[in-house]
Amino acid sequence: MRDLITYIVFGWYPYLCLTVFLLGSWVRFDREQYTWRSGSSQLLRRRQMSWGSNLFHVGILVIFLGHFVGLLTPIAVFDTLGISHTFKQWLAIVAGVMCFVGITLLVHRRLFDARIRTTSSFGDIAILLLLYAQLVLGLGTIFVSLQHLDGHEMVKFMTWAQGILTLQPGVSALIADVHPIFKAHLFLGMTIFLVFPFTRLVHVWSAPVWYLGRRGYQIVRSTGRRGQPPAPSQGGRTARSISAEYPR
Repeated sequence: MRDLITYIVFGWYPYLCLTVFLLGSWVRFDREQYTWRSGSSQLLRRRQMSWGSNLFHVGILVIFLGHFVGLLTPIAVFDTLGISHTFKQWLAIVAGVMCFVGITLLVHRRLFDARIRTTSSFGDIAILLLLYAQLVLGLGTIFVSLQHLDGHEMVKFMTWAQGILTLQPGVSALIADVHPIFKAHLFLGMTIFLVFPFTRLVHVWSAPVWYLGRRGYQIVRSTGRRGQPPAPSQGGRTARSISAEYPR
């Protein structure tokens, strides 16, 4: 029974989460573009928002890139570059603490400010608490990781993640004997990918790179249409209109 649960959670569930993550994001972008936003409430308690958001985003970017690169890069690459498992773990610890401080400020602001809580949807609060729980679990793994800084456990997770992406059968067995807190951390992390397309997290996909190649335009003020006298307004004064001329 235990082996079956391990196979379902760490052998089958990852593919479900990745499929919903990719297809769900594409469908939402195609059909629900008006909901494709972060829904910021920065006009309220801006100072706390600034500190919390900056600490959280910097920390979460380092954590995400560290997990993404760390799990999917072959071990031989790290050995060639001279990057030790101990260095990677300490980097994750520092980024995790920074992210924890930031998300704590955001959770406090979201839940304990009556105006912000009133304007927050169930999804806004739920995904924030889900990220908070995932971060707490991640920090909880520190006490286990400090007992084996040689990276022996991390190698298991790297082999598992690379096996999932390369469709290798039986890789779920690598997770069978790891500490339960790692299992909970992995399961909740995959669940975040599962619910990703249905939350405000979709704004992560958005990057304004198209602005770099967009043709510019200039807004000019005129007193009327070309070749026609300006239309008089009430009181006999000339009405001024604003028009936008785009380059052709």
